[in-house]
Amino acid sequence: MAGLRGTLRRTRWRLGVVGAGVAALLAGVGLVSAGAAHAAAGCRVVYSAPSQWPGGFTANVDLTNLGDPLNGWRLTWTFPSGQRVTQAWNATVTSAGNDVTAANVSYNATLGTNQTVSFGFNGSWSGSNTAPTSFALNGVTCTGSVGPTTPPPTTPPPTDPPPTTPPPTGDAMAYVAAMQPGWNLGNTFDSVGDDETAWGNPRVTEAQLDAIRAQGFNSIRIPVTWSNRHGPAPSYTIDPAWLNRIKEVVGWALDDGFYVMINLHHDSWQWIHEMPTNRTTVLNRYNALWTQIAAAFRDASPKLHFESVNEPQFANSSGDAQNAQLLHELNVNFHRIVRASGGNNATRMLVLPTLHTSSEQARINELTTTINQLNDRNLIATVHFYGYWPFSVNVAGGTRFDATTQQDLVDAFDRVYNAFVTRGIPVVIGEYGLLGFDRHTGTIQQGEKLKFFEYFGYYARHRQLTTQLWDNGQHFNRTTFVWRDAELINQIKSSWTTRSGTASSDQVYVPRTGSITARTLTLNLNGTTFSGLRQGSTELVRGTDYTVSGNQLTLTASALTRLVGNRAYGVNATLQARFSAGVPWRIDVISHDPPVLSNATGTTASFAIATQFRGDQLATMEARYADGSNAGPHDWTSFKEFDVTFSPDYTGNRITLTDTFFGEVRDGSPVTLTFHFWSGAQVTYRVTKSGTSVTGQAG
Repeated sequence: MAGLRGTLRRTRWRLGVVGAGVAALLAGVGLVSAGAAHAAAGCRVVYSAPSQWPGGFTANVDLTNLGDPLNGWRLTWTFPSGQRVTQAWNATVTSAGNDVTAANVSYNATLGTNQTVSFGFNGSWSGSNTAPTSFALNGVTCTGSVGPTTPPPTTPPPTDPPPTTPPPTGDAMAYVAAMQPGWNLGNTFDSVGDDETAWGNPRVTEAQLDAIRAQGFNSIRIPVTWSNRHGPAPSYTIDPAWLNRIKEVVGWALDDGFYVMINLHHDSWQWIHEMPTNRTTVLNRYNALWTQIAAAFRDASPKLHFESVNEPQFANSSGDAQNAQLLHELNVNFHRIVRASGGNNATRMLVLPTLHTSSEQARINELTTTINQLNDRNLIATVHFYGYWPFSVNVAGGTRFDATTQQDLVDAFDRVYNAFVTRGIPVVIGEYGLLGFDRHTGTIQQGEKLKFFEYFGYYARHRQLTTQLWDNGQHFNRTTFVWRDAELINQIKSSWTTRSGTASSDQVYVPRTGSITARTLTLNLNGTTFSGLRQGSTELVRGTDYTVSGNQLTLTASALTRLVGNRAYGVNATLQARFSAGVPWRIDVISHDPPVLSNATGTTASFAIATQFRGDQLATMEARYADGSNAGPHDWTSFKEFDVTFSPDYTGNRITLTDTFFGEVRDGSPVTLTFHFWSGAQVTYRVTKSGTSVTGQAG
């Protein structure tokens, strides 16, 4: 049951309804630099569908850049009627649910001021083919002019108007800054099982919280699911034992000096999502819960703050406008109830989410409208961030923390900074991590993972954002009080205060047989200076063991020959590149030969390929039919999702293909798999499904 939460979040991201990274499912796209966020921006879009037939249509899009020249563009929009793009020209067009991204191709990446680029596509439709009306160029809404983005849509006034006089002045920015860094007590009180241990974590103790506080965390988010912890309508009385247990743990955390956040958590998808079709019942239940919670914590320390609802979402709504109105209504009722309860709640910090806690511009605009109407100095905006989706789950070739993945982070943080922080409204990234962590932390290669967290911490500091690490038990062992991945937490902790140097890889592959030649890595100095290379406590000799030219670190052939020793398969030496600040960068020196895969038979439920990895590690897998078309899930890409469709077992010497993969493979159509390894080796393999039987052939 511990993985239930992760399954739900992964599904939601796959559908493209949360997160800034979901819409742009493409690699190698040129984007504007981080500094371009401050350039003059503006655009105009003319969308037309000159041809339409039952179930299909052709659309043309003319995009005019009205702002500063661009080197790389990305146009995003949302289809209002569930249309899908089936074929495109003059742009790389990808979709995630109703969200669509069109990105430049190599010959039209440059887009000067007042220059127009045109592209088109064929699409499918069912029911209606309503044209999209809102477009964004590189994250900036197209309004037909240069300047601010389109004002947020007007939503109905709150059911009860906000106070005409704001609460006494509080320094919300200073409050939230003091919360940095933060941690989530995930998969505990948010479980939907019988008790707080239902999803695999031990019962919370004072010692656990003491241990987390000792790790340097200043705030703790305690997600709480109330769905099955209260009685029936109309009072919806919360189970006193459950409420007292929450009060007990909150009290321990406050005694430890934490800033503490509690919320309505999985209630969002268990019953609040029914609001479009069951508004009165949902609102009555929601109001009753917050009335009781507010009363219970009325006199608690001001270091306690409330979050209205986690990752709000709505099923079967009429679209964005209704979603915005319903979330506005929830947030306004939450605000009214808490403020009216008096005591410390009159000025307590309150946390308001965007729809899906997304950092997309439209969602930010909607929350801005609510905050403006509430006219309250003690409000905090919150979003979540799990990275650029292909990288976050390792799909579509997203194996590296590359420029596209970095730009996605920059765009998201810039949007919330510009919308909120610049206006004195603090922002908490209430959850962050990588979605692959919901399976295990090895879904993303270690070095690429470390680069993501190094940059995440740096840019969050740069944009004055407080961060709260999502931990459902996969990071901090709540029994032994030891981090499961010491290298990862060291990088995270370092990023709270400084930058660390990294490199293009944390692996240097040397062939097990044949001659050994020098190997070069590119250093990412990140504002530091390179200070040396060590093996354990031994300093390697510059000029003899390695050379540095600019940002190029080269290990000499003689040093590599010594380091690999007898050249046994796998890691033969571990080096540390040291920099003037931050944590060292580990470099493994690995002996390898091309992996060897064997013929195999099995079933769609259990198919394993005996594999001699011979020192190598698997990065990703492609799947194609004989005609070159993509096979398996996510058929818009040949690169399949790591762990979901395939997974390596290095101790068991096998690669497993899952029933999820075979569930979307055609019967009797051979599929050629290409396994990509981190050494650069590529090995092909052919599988054929017949009913539930599968045969596999090497070569």
